[in-house]
Amino acid sequence: MAVEEEAGRPTWSRQIEFTLAGIGCAVGLGNIWRFPYLCYRSGGGAFLVPYLLMLVVLGIPLLHMELTLGQYLRRGPVLALTKACPLLKGVGMATVAISFIMCTYYNIIITWALYYMFSSFRSELLWENCNNTWNTANCTDRVTNSSSTSTASQQFFNFKVLERTSGVEETGTLRWELFLLLLLAWILVYLCIFKGVKSTGKVVYFTALFPYVILLALLINNVQLPGAIDGIRFFIIPEWDKLLNVEVWINAAAQIFNSIGIGFGSLMAMASYNNYNNNILKDTLTISIINSLTSIFAGFVIFSAFGYMSHLQNVPVSEIAVDGPGLVFVVYPQAFVTMPVAPLWAFLFFFMLLCLGLDSQFAMVEVMVTSLLDSYSKPILKYLKHKEFLVLIVCSAAFLLGIPNVMQVGIYVFQLMDHYTAIVSIMFLAFFEVVGVCWIYGVNRLSSNLIEMTGKRPNIFFRICWWVICPVLITVILVFSVIQFKPARYEDYVYPPWAQAVGWLIALASIIWIPLAAVHTLWVLPGSFIQKLKKSITPFSLEEDSEIPYYQQKGSIMEVIPNITIISSDKPPIQTNL
Repeated sequence: MAVEEEAGRPTWSRQIEFTLAGIGCAVGLGNIWRFPYLCYRSGGGAFLVPYLLMLVVLGIPLLHMELTLGQYLRRGPVLALTKACPLLKGVGMATVAISFIMCTYYNIIITWALYYMFSSFRSELLWENCNNTWNTANCTDRVTNSSSTSTASQQFFNFKVLERTSGVEETGTLRWELFLLLLLAWILVYLCIFKGVKSTGKVVYFTALFPYVILLALLINNVQLPGAIDGIRFFIIPEWDKLLNVEVWINAAAQIFNSIGIGFGSLMAMASYNNYNNNILKDTLTISIINSLTSIFAGFVIFSAFGYMSHLQNVPVSEIAVDGPGLVFVVYPQAFVTMPVAPLWAFLFFFMLLCLGLDSQFAMVEVMVTSLLDSYSKPILKYLKHKEFLVLIVCSAAFLLGIPNVMQVGIYVFQLMDHYTAIVSIMFLAFFEVVGVCWIYGVNRLSSNLIEMTGKRPNIFFRICWWVICPVLITVILVFSVIQFKPARYEDYVYPPWAQAVGWLIALASIIWIPLAAVHTLWVLPGSFIQKLKKSITPFSLEEDSEIPYYQQKGSIMEVIPNITIISSDKPPIQTNL
């Protein structure tokens, strides 16, 4: 079906396409390699109590907020935040910056998945034993926590896939195999999104749904293996005393926050292509609940395999469980080695990682493309003629900037960028976004937007969360993130001070837009400093028609729907009687 046009802006052909794209954006590799480990470490089944509570009071309300703003203003994060809170328009710029930085190194994970996937096309997996040219004398085919030995899968990842150097000081050479696979990964991304929502909407039918088929197949296979039930028991048996630890609650909130993708701008950008009267609450609940259920489901898949490995090698599950890339590229591949039809299960697993990674990558690239077109569509289309060329330029730039990650020093570059982007920057962005939208744009104005689009006002629960609970929780998470901050490291390697300084520069590359844009707003607004300040926290004050509320402008739905009460944050309720 052709993409419909609404006021010159494309919309999703079917609403289910946005829902699937939202699920694909939210459900990513963190659901596989982060949540199961966090759950096991934070009290097993007991962790579900703070996790689900944070989903209800933080994840769902903030996702609802972002989707509402994107769908109502019909713009990506840059212009949406500029309209909502001129003083904090830099938050929108920062979300674009952080998404672009992330997409330069996130595709490396897809590159590794492709390498493993192609390596699975053989009767014996390459990480099955220690009889290979890259193996060292201390190689072992058993799980070990000894620093003097390493497993065959560890050595395959470190010495064959990465050919990693001893540290960030030693750059090494370009890994040509990885370079070509990175190029292939970017070609896949481009082919899936170059037509915008028209092409992405079709691709997500497969990339968002097929991983669940593979997860189900893996679980059915795993639970039949000896020891699997012990691993699952290790995952879900609650340790209620862990709930007395404040860190467990902070981890639950942070996991909900990062998993759904609040503050990255991706879902806001995709929501800007929704039909104006789309039921936002339905999409919000679908995306957030499926995201959390996927995390729990993945925990059963991962820990059933850990239980099997524990049974085979007589090693406690606690010595096997890890998080991060090490789980999916080192530990979990070991489980395939002794499974029946090992190459098939290995191929399916890494193909699943490819699908999960592509969905998230689509969303991050779309943020940049949408924001550029929102702000500079006329000059861009004047010179490039077609949007497809803009997508090609964005993908090409990100590909070139990602090349350091496919050098022998790449894993250290990847870890440094991920630590200072995904951990440090995003919490500051989220804090200012919540302040800008919930307090300055206003809960009442957000409510009136929903009334105009759907005819329904958000219930009291959402309004309380937006006004009080979400800002407080975000502040607490931010404070604890600062207090508990630890410098970046990779396994036992500690980055030198100059590398940590580079990491902070990477973090500042996104955060710096917030103060710079605030200064720019105060500079361009007319009047005295106090007048500038007042206007800077007045929504739509940078627009020529800012004195006319959006819902009163020509073409508003208020022209055709009578007797609806509109509530503005700075005016009493207005009863329309058309």
